[in-house]
Amino acid sequence: MSDGMLRIPSMKDQCSPEEWQARLDLAACYRLVDLYGMSDMMANHISVRVPGEETFLINPYGMMYEEITASCLIKVDLAGNVLSKPDFGTLNYGINKAGYVIHSAVHEARPEVGCVIHTHSWASMAVSALDCGLLPITQTAMRFLKIGYHEYEGVVLNDAEKESLVRDLGQGEALILRNHGALVVGRTAGEAFNWTHRLELACRSQIGAMSCNTKLRPVPPQVLEETWNNYQPGTRRPYGLMEWAALLRKLDRLDPAWRT
Repeated sequence: MSDGMLRIPSMKDQCSPEEWQARLDLAACYRLVDLYGMSDMMANHISVRVPGEETFLINPYGMMYEEITASCLIKVDLAGNVLSKPDFGTLNYGINKAGYVIHSAVHEARPEVGCVIHTHSWASMAVSALDCGLLPITQTAMRFLKIGYHEYEGVVLNDAEKESLVRDLGQGEALILRNHGALVVGRTAGEAFNWTHRLELACRSQIGAMSCNTKLRPVPPQVLEETWNNYQPGTRRPYGLMEWAALLRKLDRLDPAWRT
């Protein structure tokens, strides 16, 4: 009788220590995005750059976020060629074209970016459909005061959209994909998850406040700018470093299988 687990051979002895660490970080990120209610079954993607290479790791299209492990991840180059993947047996999972287009665009244009997270959470999708976009009505939302916006061009299957996607992201850490969802980047998986979690909270709080059908309390522009500046690189400690170790302990308490 099956226990519902997908058995995947370990990839640890088939990659460098740096790649294995990247695999661990990415597997943890998938589990955390699911744990905090931001996954969409097997849709969407998170990717992590392999240090020292022009390659990145991404999820096998067909596995749930809650199933992701370090060994199940697929390694691809910037051209979309699969360089390595585990033996999935008859399932023979591959990568999703739309996921590759979005993530390869960012990794190629922003070499300092170590992790890219794309979500279809209910809150980010709702805000993406609002003409006003994300409003700086809470302290958490103020860190995204200068968030970018990318107009909807259909399912991202065409490489031609890479140029506008990268342009709209610019040098920022987050992008609202109009009528679609959100895209967040970070130098590390921990930093990217931290920004993603905060963006999700900002979107949820805005939907909650707007649903009360009463006037929203504005914040003076000078205060908005000062608050935004407090969250910029170099102003305070890098985000996600302190939280990441605690989040990994949380995952280990729940199910350490993500490390396999």
